[in-house]
Formats: sequence, C-alpha cells, structure tokens
Amino acid sequence: MKSHIGLVGRSAELERLLAAVVHPPALAVVEGEAGIGKTRLVSELAARAGRPVFLGRCAHIREPFPLGPLLDAVRGIGANGPLSPVTGALRPLLPELAGQLPPAPEPLEERAAERHRIFRALSELLGSLGEAVLVLEDLHWADEQTLAFLGYLMGEPPPGLSVVLTFRGEEVALDARTIAARAAPSVSRAQVGLEPLDVAETRELMTAILGSEGVSEEFAAHLCERTSGLPFAIQEMVALLRERGTLIRRGRGWARKAIDELNVPTALRDSVLERVGRLPAGARAVVDAAAVLQVPVPVAVLVAICGLERPDALAGLEEALRSGLLSEHTALPRGAPDGSARTAGVGFRHMLALQAVYESIALPRRQVLHGRAAEAVERLRPVPIGQIAHHLRHAGMMEEWARAADRAAAEAGRHGDDSEAARLLGDVLREAPPEGELLEDMAVRFGWASVQGLHAQPGFGQMDDLLRRDLAPGVRGELHFLYGLLLERAGAAPELRREQFATAVRHLDDRPELAAWAMVGLGVPTSAGVSPAEHVYWLDRALETAERLGGSPSLQLSVLGKVAMVLTTIGDPRWTSLTERMTRLAGGRPVSRQEVVAFWSVGDETCYAGHYAVSERLLEAALRGGLKIDSSRRLEYLIRSSLAVLRYFRGEWTGLADETALLLDALDEQPHQRVTAELVAHCLAVARGEIEEGARRLRAAVGRAVEVGAVDALPPAVETLLRLGTVRGEPPDDELIGMLAGWRAKGLQPLAVRALPALAGALVAAGRAAEAGLLCAELERELDGLDAPLAPAALAHAQGFVTGDPERFLAAAHAYDELGGRYEAAQCRALAATALLDGDRDRDGDGNGDGDGDGDGDGNGNGDGNGDGNGDGDGDGDPGRAGALLGVAIAVFEELGARWDLDRAASTARRHGVAGPVRYRGGTRGYGDALSPREAEVAELAATGLSNREIAKELFLSPKTVDKHLSAVLRKLGLRSRAALGQRMGGSG
Repeated sequence: MKSHIGLVGRSAELERLLAAVVHPPALAVVEGEAGIGKTRLVSELAARAGRPVFLGRCAHIREPFPLGPLLDAVRGIGANGPLSPVTGALRPLLPELAGQLPPAPEPLEERAAERHRIFRALSELLGSLGEAVLVLEDLHWADEQTLAFLGYLMGEPPPGLSVVLTFRGEEVALDARTIAARAAPSVSRAQVGLEPLDVAETRELMTAILGSEGVSEEFAAHLCERTSGLPFAIQEMVALLRERGTLIRRGRGWARKAIDELNVPTALRDSVLERVGRLPAGARAVVDAAAVLQVPVPVAVLVAICGLERPDALAGLEEALRSGLLSEHTALPRGAPDGSARTAGVGFRHMLALQAVYESIALPRRQVLHGRAAEAVERLRPVPIGQIAHHLRHAGMMEEWARAADRAAAEAGRHGDDSEAARLLGDVLREAPPEGELLEDMAVRFGWASVQGLHAQPGFGQMDDLLRRDLAPGVRGELHFLYGLLLERAGAAPELRREQFATAVRHLDDRPELAAWAMVGLGVPTSAGVSPAEHVYWLDRALETAERLGGSPSLQLSVLGKVAMVLTTIGDPRWTSLTERMTRLAGGRPVSRQEVVAFWSVGDETCYAGHYAVSERLLEAALRGGLKIDSSRRLEYLIRSSLAVLRYFRGEWTGLADETALLLDALDEQPHQRVTAELVAHCLAVARGEIEEGARRLRAAVGRAVEVGAVDALPPAVETLLRLGTVRGEPPDDELIGMLAGWRAKGLQPLAVRALPALAGALVAAGRAAEAGLLCAELERELDGLDAPLAPAALAHAQGFVTGDPERFLAAAHAYDELGGRYEAAQCRALAATALLDGDRDRDGDGNGDGDGDGDGDGNGNGDGNGDGNGDGDGDGDPGRAGALLGVAIAVFEELGARWDLDRAASTARRHGVAGPVRYRGGTRGYGDALSPREAEVAELAATGLSNREIAKELFLSPKTVDKHLSAVLRKLGLRSRAALGQRMGGSG
C-alpha cells in the first residue's frame, strides 16, 4: 500500500478552509461522521497553511484537567517576544514553558475569577504567536471549559489567529455549534460539511491506494455501496482484500473473476475484525490492549498490560504498526512523562477500528485488561486520574472505582470544572454509592457541582434517590436547598421549587447562611395561591437571618440583593436602602460571583418596575464584574438579556434585534433565562411589522414564561398581545385579563400596571368602558403608597382610553418622557392627536380614529368625527395641534423602526389631511431598493442553487432569516422565483 495517499474528493472543501485561515482572525468548522475524513482534511490544511499549526485532540476518556486539548496544543510553542504578565497564570498548567512564562500572579479567592484569568492568559499566549493556526479535533468529546474558552476566544480573537474545529455533528454539544454564532464580526468564517465519496471519488481513492489505473467503475460502485462512501472504510476494505489475496493484477487492470467473487463485508466491523484475526497472536494481544486503553499511551504502558513478555510484546507491536491498525501519535496524552519523545505515543489509527476491536473482546478478558490498565497508567506522572477511574469501573472494581472517581471529582473541582465533577460523582452515587458520612459528603458535593456547573444537570431523579436515604438533618436540608436551585435553573414549575426551599428551611437550623438563601427563595412571588404577606414574611426572616451571620459580607450582600429585588416588584420602598447598603458593601463594583448576581438581580427588577436609571447603573456594574469572573459567558448573557429589556423600554432599538438573536442562541439550553430574550425579540418583531410571525412566537414565549414563573417579564408581552388584538377587532383575551388579576393577587401591581393601558383600551373597544374604568380605579387605590414609578404614566394612559380625553394621553406622554419611555410616549401622542381629531369617538384602543378598531379608515359612519361617513375629521377636533403631535409621534416611530405604529399613525394623518414628516418607504433602511450587503450574499449563494438551509450554514444564520433576506431580494429585484434569480445573477456576472 502506498505510504501517502493524495487527498481525494475534498479539493473544494480544502480551498474553502485555506481561504479562511489565511485571512485571520478566522474560524473554520469541519463537520462529519466518523470515518468521513476530517483528520485527513485538516492534515492537508496544516501542510498547506504556510504558517505554524498547533494541534490538540479531545479524548473520549476525559481527565479532570479542563482545557486539556488546548494545553496539549500549546506545550511546545515558542512565543514571539515578551509575554503579557497575565500569562504567568499558566505556569502550573504548562511546566514545559516555565522558561518563557512570566512569574505566576497571586492566586485569586474565587474560582470563577481564576478561571477567567486562565482564559485571558491562554488568549494572550495564542496572540503572541503572530499568524498561526490552532486546530482542535473531535470537539464532540471536549470538556465544557474547553468549549467555554473557545467561545471566549472567538468573542475577541487575537488578530493573527485562525482556529479550526472538527466534530461529529450527531454527537456534538450545542455549545460547540454556537461558537461560530457568538464570534466577533471581524472573524472570517468557513463551515465545511463532509459528505461520503461518490462512485467516481471511490474509484479515484482506490486507484491511489492500489497504484493502478485499472480500477473499473463496476468495482468502485460495488465497494462504494458496501462502505457507504466513507474514506476510512474504503481504505480498510481494500487493505483487507489485498491481505486475502483476492485482488489479482492482470495486465493493467484487475481480473474480472476476482471482482465477481468479491464477498466484501457489509459492515466495517467485520472488515476490521477479519484483519485483526489474520495477525499473529502477539500482535492481536497488543491490539486488544490498545483498544482497552482507548487513548494513545507510551509504549511501556501498552507493553505492561498486554500480558506478554517484553520481547514478544514489542514484536507484536511492530506487527500491529505494520498492519496499519495502530500508529504512532505525534502528541502525547497529558500523562506522558516529561522528556518523552513526541512520537512515543501509540494508539489506534481510527476510532471506528478501536470500537470494533473493543466490542469483540469477551467481557472476562476486557475486565482483566482494564484492571491491568488501571495499575499501569497509575505509574504515569502526572497521574491520569480520569483514566484510572475509567479502567477500574470497567474492571468491575466498584469500591476502588468510587475512590478514584472521588479523587478525580475533587481534582476537577479544584480546576473549576464543576460539570465534570458532577458527572463523576453522579456516576458513583448512581452505580456504587458508599455509606455513612462518605455518602453524605459526596451527595452534597454532587449537588453543589451540579448547581455551579455551566449547565443545569438533568439528573433530578438522582436527587430524589439521595433524599430517600437516611441523612443527617443538615445534609438533608442542604440537598433540598440545592435541589430547589437546580429546579430553578432548569425552569421547573415554581411550586416544585418552593416545596424544596420550604423543606430545606425546616432542616437548616444549624446552617443559617443556607437557611437565609432558602428563605429568599420562599419570598419570590412566583407560586400561585401564596399571599403577598407570606412572601414578605419570608423576606423579613431572610434579612434577620443574614444580619446574624456577621463576618460574611458577600453572603450578606447576596441576601440584601435578593430581598431588594423582590421588594422592588411589590413596591416596598425599603428596596432603596437595601440596594444602597448592597452597593456600599461592594464598593460600587461587584467582584465576586455572588456580588455580580446581586447587582444583576436588583438591576433586572428595577428595569421592569420603571427605575430605568438605577437599573442601568446596576446592570452595567454587574456586566463589568461578570466579564472579569465568568469565562463561560453564561452570566454575561443573562445580564445582557436584562440590558436588552432596558433598551426595549427606553426605545434604544438600534441593533437590538441582532443582540436578542445572539442571546437566544447563547442561552438555548437555559429555558428559565432564555425566555427574557425571547419576549423582547418577539415584542420587537411585532412593533417592527412582523405581525403574524411575531405574534405567534410571542404567544408561545408567553406560555413558556408562565411555565417557568418568569412573572416579571410578562407584562410587556401581554401589553403587546392586547394591543394587537384590539387593532384586529378581537375581544379581549380572557387568559391575558386573568394574568393581570393574578399579578395583582401576588402583590405585583408595580409591574402589572405596565399592561393596564392596553387592557383598558381593549375593554373600551369591546364596549366595556365601565369595566375598564373600575379596573383603573381599583389599581390606582392598590398602587397608592407603593414605590411604582410606572403608575402615573400608565394610569393616565389607561384613563385616556376610558374618558377619551386627549389631555390624559398628553399627561401620560409627559410622564413617560420623565421615565425615558420613548415608545409609549410616542403612542400616547398619537392617541392624543387622534382624540383631538375625532373628538370623543376613538375609544377603540388602537389610536387610529377610524372608530372600528381595525385601523382601516373605511369611512363606515362610525369614525369620521362628524357622523357623515366621510372620515374627514372636520367635527370638533383640533387639526393644527393634532398635526404637531402626530408629527412628533411619527418621527419617533420612524426612528425606532416601529412600522406597525408608524403605518397606523401615518394612515390617521392621511385620512384627516394632516401634514407630517415624509415617511421612509422601501426596503431595508439605509439601502432603499438596493440590496444590503447581507442580502447580496444570500442572493449570490441562492443563485448557485444552494438551499436555504445550506445558505444558513454557510453564513451562520437561521434558515428563517435566510428566507426573510431572500424574500427581500426577490421583491427588490422584481423577481418571482429562485430560478429567475439564478438567471439574473448569472447574466450580470
């Protein structure tokens, strides 16, 4: 067989990768199933990149050392010039670079901050390389911190760095898929999906392997079918046939008889096992040992476990290497001793072959080999604890496995990899739980690791199993508390979370710091049927408990923030003093995770309550602190979601749609937190004229918000849906009306009042003005004495619908101006103008002056201002003043891009002959009838015949966004089909 086979069937893919990596900063993603040729492609890329390439591989057996693949990639680098002082943080992780790295900085108390510093250090180290390529293979096996670092790195990449990632699409985590979506705009991107070879490409590959042009199409088709076109499988099959002696050269081709008699196995497994079966006994023993080890290891380790005398083992290894099943690996695993040659690692050439051999080994022999492997790898330095735990588990040595897994979990915890610690501890607690105090200790550490991991752990049933055991009261209380936090992170029903917190309090008499947190959980008004007084009771108890703690400012600060957050929602003015205390304790700058979360919590709720200036100050401080301590970026995205809400309320909409789209991708696995960004995105879509799709998505998001108890986020969404129903002439939605009643029952009037104007308008339009008036009066009484900055504006706004008085709308507009609510202020000015033009007729809630609630100005005799059916507004209105108000409103709507409101306000102006500013018309703002750059990209790709899904992968967009751009392209170009677009683009090219 030829020692080197040229790249077959991947020329276009290679050119796309090269085009990306030579224009750094760049990110290239190679996706494909096992055996498809990802490693071969990136090897060719490395050979042709023309710059240094640093390779790291993710292993199937993970060690409790986060960032392992990245550290392996950079162990042998040589930095260009002096390094940043922060890179000294890498000294404990990269002793090989001790001569190049600056002194290690002082350790930080908080693990999250330490992890963030490590991320900064790695990024600086990679930046010191100049123009270079970082390749990380098999990302489907990556630890969560490696994925988190890649997201961090690509958010602000070094200018000379290109990153290439490979993974199996069917196995990869969502975090890996969203790295590209979160990358900075400056990053060049390439997305390559590898497909199986066709018959012609199979024939080309066979020709390269056999060194002959005599491969017939029939032969190639036969093999392509049997191997599903996988390049690795094709090579294995050809190797097997040659070993059988079935391939017979005759002249310049292959004998027809040989082809007819081919009995190629239908599965690669059979091919691999037949090749193994042809090896001498010593080589088979070595291959079995390598399959059990899974990862490449030094030769000494492989020899130690195969059960042969050293000379026999070495001879067997040589035979296995000659067969091509095993190969030398240029990068050693973390456990390799210092100074080992980088080619000393030996392992399987391909994972598919490894799996086939491993599954063929009988269970008793597998267990023996795993036992030997555990002993052999324990002699490596540093000790690969993860490998030891893996081998002990599969050797059936459960007690030894439990101890090793516990050590590995502790190591993972020390390195800040809580998700890995939770996985290791969870496996032991499920399959080999210890007894007594060790069980309690492992259970508590499992609970904390699950809560602190980058993702909520799905094993709620495991928590139930643990709580059925005989546990000390304090341990039981702590587990119930942690269970409640897990349920909260996963977006479970509020009643389930409350039940866990209540049980926790009963068992935490000796743990006041945890009891205070659990009491705060009971004080959050999300559960149905719990009175506001009970929530306040638990908040007061939490404050009292926190005051007794002493010596724990971070915990006190955290409790102060959580209590202030809830008091804001119910209008209790004590939130102000608590927030001031919280800010003083943090010196105005939150630095720990607890402090950042406290600032974020209060900033989030003050936003919904209408304290916009306070909200901005707290959220910006939280974001600055979060960026320094949270390398996973999860906390950053949550804070940015709250800032997106604030921008929506303030009418700061430029770029907000793109921001919410990014947040939705980043928080895809966080249903409780994601719903905030969802509601903002869909409210914004409706306001900008995407009525049908926006409303459908908004209703679905409201349902999810109700499920997870995101009560505070609901009023703006309910407001939008009520306004939309009124404009359509639909009766008020009873479910939406019921939500307002539910919020009032929970004491959330300061938040609920935001939806009051839309509900009042809907009731008036439905002929229920008296009911609307009663509702306004009741809420006004309930809000009396509460700290509710939205109340004056919202009450005046709602009363405007009830009375038809334009002055009430104007009073509301001025009050919204004071708050900074530009969108609502513009709505109220449009409503005041309509009331002036139409007298007291427009009580339908839509502000259009047409009297029928549909905004169509159909002149049906109900909405013209004088009853003559002409819609001329010549009754007792005030056109001059109304025109000025409409002009101001239209200008704001146009600046915001609020097309829904703009269309209706402009229609009112035209119907009444009121002069106003010229409306913008046409395509995407700023481009008119010309294609925007993004539309031009979509058009070019569509013209080549790519589907929407393929275009989406190429441009890192969603298929729906591609569809939207394509529709705009066809409209602007006056075309009716993709085929016509192809002709147009081809003709112009």
